[in-house]
Amino acid sequence: MELESKVKSFKADFFGEEILIETGKLAEQAHGSVVARVGDTVVLATAVVADQQREGVDFFPLLIDYEERFYASGKISGSRFIKREGRPSEQAVLTCRLIDRPLRPLFPKTYRNDVQVIITVLSYDGENDPDLISTFAASAALIQTKAPYAGPIAACRIGLVEGKLVVNPKNSVLENSELDLVVSATRDRVMMIEAQANEVPEETVIEAIELAQKSMQPLFDIQTVVAKAHQAIVEEEIAEEKDVFEEIHTKVKDYVGENIAAAMKEVNEELRKKRLQEFEQEILKNFEGEYKQVDLKATFTKLVQKEVRRLILEEGLRPDGRVITEVRSISVEVGLLPRTHGSALFTRGQTQALTVATLASPGMEQLIDTMEVETTKRFMHHYNFPPFSTGEVSPVRGASRREIGHGYLAEKALLPMMPDKDSFPYTVRLVSEILSSNGSSSMAATCGSTLALMDAGVPIKKPVAGVAMGLVTNEDASKYKVLTDLQGLEDFAGDMDFKIAGTDKGITAIQMDTKIHGLTGEIVRDTFTQAKEGRLHILGKMIEAIEKPREELSQYAPRIESIKINPERIGELIGPGGKNINKIIADCGGKEVTNIDIDEDGTVMVSSTDPEMGAKALNQIKMSMREVNVGEVITGKIIEIKKDRMTGKEIGAIMEITPKVDGMIHISQIANTRVERIEDYVKPGDVVTARVMEVDREKGRIGLSMKAVGGQSAPNESTDSFKR
Repeated sequence: MELESKVKSFKADFFGEEILIETGKLAEQAHGSVVARVGDTVVLATAVVADQQREGVDFFPLLIDYEERFYASGKISGSRFIKREGRPSEQAVLTCRLIDRPLRPLFPKTYRNDVQVIITVLSYDGENDPDLISTFAASAALIQTKAPYAGPIAACRIGLVEGKLVVNPKNSVLENSELDLVVSATRDRVMMIEAQANEVPEETVIEAIELAQKSMQPLFDIQTVVAKAHQAIVEEEIAEEKDVFEEIHTKVKDYVGENIAAAMKEVNEELRKKRLQEFEQEILKNFEGEYKQVDLKATFTKLVQKEVRRLILEEGLRPDGRVITEVRSISVEVGLLPRTHGSALFTRGQTQALTVATLASPGMEQLIDTMEVETTKRFMHHYNFPPFSTGEVSPVRGASRREIGHGYLAEKALLPMMPDKDSFPYTVRLVSEILSSNGSSSMAATCGSTLALMDAGVPIKKPVAGVAMGLVTNEDASKYKVLTDLQGLEDFAGDMDFKIAGTDKGITAIQMDTKIHGLTGEIVRDTFTQAKEGRLHILGKMIEAIEKPREELSQYAPRIESIKINPERIGELIGPGGKNINKIIADCGGKEVTNIDIDEDGTVMVSSTDPEMGAKALNQIKMSMREVNVGEVITGKIIEIKKDRMTGKEIGAIMEITPKVDGMIHISQIANTRVERIEDYVKPGDVVTARVMEVDREKGRIGLSMKAVGGQSAPNESTDSFKR
């Protein structure tokens, strides 16, 4: 009874569906806990806030974890050896970022208490995607706690089907959508945008964003009710925490005077960095023992940020001297690596991306086995961000969440422009190595990927370019500057990172993050307008280097040829345990040279780096899978004289039609006269011509006739006339 009294249930409209919200039943020791259900998709979100500040950090320690469970969809992992969930899938990492990015800016920048939100998917129905539900549940859990969280937020997905915008489309509908847009927002500001699109115009995307925000309003209302039910502060204005750096800030600012302002006007990047480092070291030395080093560093950083913002907002001066709509200098080089299938070096300012394209057989597709799907992936982009790219020293480990997110951004930007499997059956992998980074490396990777694909001869529909947009605002966002081609210092000191990729016709991908309490509709609209100009400028520079995909693939790329066989004979081609297909591969150079992939519809694709071996493999497949039809005239070698097992009398000659298919020429069908001894007419090794008289596919018998094509007229005659 006591547990039941703690349980509270709520209902709300979830974009035309009903969302059921329950608190107090599960995870009661968490500071905030919500179970949210839409259809048969159920997620548990918990929030815990540390009582004490973490010492020695100059950032807000927020940790978001999104946990997929295979049991949620009634599955056991397809891995042969490991059945327990291990490291998060790439999709889980992307969903985690989707939740983290709109939540983080809604905490004070000076908040130092650890906050952890864990979202666990308990049930998944295959139609109601957990990502939107999880974002809502995470916000509802946080709003129950005493953390200074300036929510609530919600997330909405918009599709574009047959020219019409669709709110929260089901997965089955989304498959045919030209747009997959996710918007996270507060009641009146946009916090996060993530989108994949098929050349959708800017105006349509803006309309979709506005529709998404309008559709979320019931989810803000219900979170207010949930928070009040748990006596959390929601509508009352949260008293601002006293700035712990206030005293230090005043003293340090007085000490440096106008030095920071003067340094920030230095256009030369290296000189500016050197002067700022000297000022920082001077401050640390001067105030040593009086304040903590970490607090002094944070204060100096804050002063630099304020000066960057002031110069941009008040004087229109960017750190490198550009005007706000100007793109940095661009250089492009393609085909620079001799043995790769395609390569490109894209440099914009101090940001440099080397992208390499590799083409492989269809069998090299990536297997995807997650809670949500079991499928394959034939186009992938991987993004590496080594520490040397920013002049730093740090361990090199597995791909970070950021690297996975940036890699996927470029991948989805290019995916709508990739050729379909029927016309280009290759598996394609792109790898972008960020060699130097000073802002917008993901968009450099996108541009480099387009160039590498064209250099590899991949027949993409159109080239794709991307640009990152920045923002500086005053406190109430009544005054702002949108910055084209965001660089590192502007990103560090600014208010948003708005990446937009697309073709000359429209948008293919978006990723927007903000550091403030959201963007107004006016800012969003101005950003799209300004970004289009920047994107088209970058696209023009790329086309100057390589206008279209090369006509020929690299000599080192495999060539793929395909044929169609009867699907019912796939097992025959493969053979027991793969014996037959593996023999063909071994005969044609082995897997290092030749690969054979077979689809369920009977399509057989032979890929080989050696044209001669590829042709040999294709010919062997054709021969082994040859269909023999009644009436067909064929030529083959006699391999055996067949005798009756009981009497020992000759009954016919066995002719090899293909290495795996034989037919019998009955003794009565060898010549136009009576035949007593077959070897008087034909013998093993002779090549003869015969007509197919009968095909019994069930018993595997083929009856042939030499007589039907002229036969043999006299005994003991040379068989040379039958050889071909």
